[in-house]
Amino acid sequence: MRTALAIARKELTIYFTTPWAYAVFTAMLALASFFFVGMLHEFQRTQELARTYGWENIPAQFRNLTDGVMVPFWSSVMIITLFVAPFLSMRLFAEEKRNKTFELLMTSPVRPLEIVLGKYLGGLGIISATLGLTILYPLLLTLFGRSESGTVLEWTTVWLGYGGLLLWGATCMAIGLFISTLTESQMVAALLTFAILLPWTMLRGLAQTFEEPVRSFIEHLSFDAQLQGLLRGVVELEALVFFCSVIFFCLLLSHRAVEAQRWA
Repeated sequence: MRTALAIARKELTIYFTTPWAYAVFTAMLALASFFFVGMLHEFQRTQELARTYGWENIPAQFRNLTDGVMVPFWSSVMIITLFVAPFLSMRLFAEEKRNKTFELLMTSPVRPLEIVLGKYLGGLGIISATLGLTILYPLLLTLFGRSESGTVLEWTTVWLGYGGLLLWGATCMAIGLFISTLTESQMVAALLTFAILLPWTMLRGLAQTFEEPVRSFIEHLSFDAQLQGLLRGVVELEALVFFCSVIFFCLLLSHRAVEAQRWA
C-alpha cells in the first residue's frame, strides 16, 4: 500500500504542477457559478410570487433554500462532472504510454495492482479537490441567506448530496482510468470515457420507451436514477452498492489490462 500511496502522491504532484488542473478548477467554478446564480434567481422569483399570490400553486421545493437551490444545484454539478472527469482521467495511463515511460513502469519492481491503485488514488484526489470547490456555494448561502426558522440550510441533506457527488466523481475516474489503460492518446481516452458516461447516465430517459419489467431494469442501471436519492439527501444502500460495484469492476478491468500489457 505504501507504494500505491507514493504513486498517488506523484500523480497529484503532476496535476498541481501543470496548468491543466487549474484550468479545470476554473472551468468548474465558472460553470457551477452560472448554474448557482440562475437557481438562486429562480428561487427568489418564486418566493416573490408566493408572497404575492400565496403558496397554493407553488412547488413545495421552493419553501426552503436546501430543496429549492442546493438539491438542483448538486444535480447540475453532477452534469458538469460528467464533462470534467474525462479530462482529468485521460492522462493517468495514456500519458505514460505517449511519453514511453510505461515500459519503464512495467519493468520496475512494482506490482500492477499497486500501479492501478496508485493511479486511481491520484485521480480520486484531483476529482475530490475539483468537487471540493463547490462547497463554497452552500457556505455562501449560510453566510448571507435568511430563513424564518433560523436555519438557512439543512446541512445533513447538503453533506449527503455532496457525498453522492464524490461517489459519482469516483465512479467517473474509475471508468476513465480503465479507458486510459487502452490507448496512448489522451484525447481518445477522454472522448471514449465521455462516450461511455453520457449514454449510461441517460439510460433513465431511454427506459421510458420500454415496457415493464425492462423499464425498471434499465432504470436500475442508470447513473442518474441511482444518484438522485443521494443528491436529495436520502441514503440508499442500493445506490451505494451499485456505484461501489462499478468502481470495483473498472479497477479490476484496469488491473487485468495493465497485467496483460506487462507480459505482452
